[in-house]
Amino acid sequence: QVQLVESGGGLVQAGGSLRLSCAASGRTINTYIMGWFRQAPGKEREFVAAVSRGSTRIYYTDSVKGRFTISRDNPKNTVYLQINSLTPEDTAVYYCAASDRLAATSGLEMYDYWGQGTQVTVSS
Repeated sequence: QVQLVESGGGLVQAGGSLRLSCAASGRTINTYIMGWFRQAPGKEREFVAAVSRGSTRIYYTDSVKGRFTISRDNPKNTVYLQINSLTPEDTAVYYCAASDRLAATSGLEMYDYWGQGTQVTVSS
């Protein structure tokens, strides 16, 4: 099975940017659909973005469209989430996830492997 480790989180001012990385080990990620989720304090974990195995299909939740960009580098076994124009509402722990199903988008139950998360805090 695949192990996932996120990095790149931190404290940033509103309007700033961060690039989150998800490094995989154990298996190559080209066999997985990859997704990013986030969980704010007191809220349920929610879908942010997903990318298909060959990067031909990309999905975003409406609140991040135009600001976030998901990408994957299969040879480097890494998935990225570029997050721009951050607002305090983006404050959350961001999780990387992998799905080995034929199709997966926003449903948490579709993802089988999860990282430990990286904290993103946006100050106003």
